[in-house]
Amino acid sequence: MARKKAKTLGNIVYSTNKDLNFTIPEKEPNTLPPQQQNLKILLSKKGRGGKSATLITGFIGTEADMESLGKTLKNKCGVGGSVKDGEILLQGDHREKVLEYLTKEGFKAKKAGG
Repeated sequence: MARKKAKTLGNIVYSTNKDLNFTIPEKEPNTLPPQQQNLKILLSKKGRGGKSATLITGFIGTEADMESLGKTLKNKCGVGGSVKDGEILLQGDHREKVLEYLTKEGFKAKKAGG
């Protein structure tokens, strides 16, 4: 189960400065419709021991919607993966399958990188 992030004031724990103005970070952005999403599909080997992974970046929306899209893509490709740091990661090279599925669902997606 995912942890809910508490409303924080940055890394400030205590301050004696009376002029310090605490600001609470804004909420997650609303999820854009698929036609307005500009997704990039990359193949990456960095930090994975030479194994390839497909990255989908550029998703603008809530964490729950990104998790849902990631789960759907993992099921369609039949592989493992994760969703973190604003990226969807799929194990292996599945750029063609992902591009085909995303365009069928109405997303603006394109391959990026070499």
